[in-house]
Amino acid sequence: MGILSRLLINAAALWVATRLVSGITYRGGWIGLFLVALLFGVINVAVRPVVKLLSLPLLVVTLGLFTLVINSLMLWLTSSLSEVLGLGFHVAGFRSAFWGALVVSIVSMLLSCFVKSHDGDPAR
Repeated sequence: MGILSRLLINAAALWVATRLVSGITYRGGWIGLFLVALLFGVINVAVRPVVKLLSLPLLVVTLGLFTLVINSLMLWLTSSLSEVLGLGFHVAGFRSAFWGALVVSIVSMLLSCFVKSHDGDPAR
């Protein structure tokens, strides 16, 4: 799946989360939302693997359910950095981050099913 399609999927998933989860807000236009999605993607590529490695014992003990907490923390970190950058994306607390991360994961998974990969096979 291409970078642009991944960016569009993340932007759409974040937008859905702002609509469904109280405590997650976004003030701005579509370009700003794409910047937030880009920031979210960079955080997931750069920070998330390190956090998963450091929390490997918890991931094993909880049979992977701790991944939900990690996803929540990545969304919360995205909120903190977007506020510093003035992008207008805000997550009120961990509870909102948890539900928002769940919504983002589900919407992202569903939208990824409709996007074809580069080799012509449907995305997984």
